[in-house]
Amino acid sequence: MIDGALRARVPGSVGGAGDDRALVERVQKGDRDAFRVLVERYQRRVYSFAHALLKNTEDAADVTQEAFVKAFRSLDGFKGDASFYTWIYRITNNLCIDHLRRHATAETIEYDEALPDEPTAESQAGVGVLSTRLGTNPQRSALRHELAEKLEEALGRLPEKHRAILILREVDGLSYEELAETLGIPKGTVMSRLFHARAKMQEILAGYLEGDAPAAAVNEDE
Repeated sequence: MIDGALRARVPGSVGGAGDDRALVERVQKGDRDAFRVLVERYQRRVYSFAHALLKNTEDAADVTQEAFVKAFRSLDGFKGDASFYTWIYRITNNLCIDHLRRHATAETIEYDEALPDEPTAESQAGVGVLSTRLGTNPQRSALRHELAEKLEEALGRLPEKHRAILILREVDGLSYEELAETLGIPKGTVMSRLFHARAKMQEILAGYLEGDAPAAAVNEDE
């Protein structure tokens, strides 16, 4: 994985599925305070996810608010087949896609995603350099801060679908099954999309990772 530098972008705790389910059941019985707990639990993560996709503070705030309003209005029909947090992320992801399409800002770069359903050694390669560099350097704290900035910059240059899956996997730690559920794609596509997203991130960060100086510039023309 892309280690703690990316994950540290989004502080905050996440409740267990059982706890969330109990809160949802209370909301369905008319307890609005229970929904407030869910909002407080996930709003920072939902906002960060929206901001990573939209790259605009006001738009991300609007989408975050809209996502929770939509969730609240739809909660009576929530069956509990999915966890609440994958459900709210799916709502947020769909709202972000709609927003990007309306404003014609969606990226059009496409990659071949016809990879095997099971991860291969190749699909896991290219990520270890990040973890190794962060995990062994004696100036880890400084590197972590600097790499976090590079990761933020690189994320902004990825297509929307690759930004989404990296944030959900590396920051929020969703499983392959949860990613498939949240994004509405087959598990095989999840694995191949992650491979391409990670490969593109490493390509963008190549100058930084391979240079002698930590602050090696990223080539903006790539």
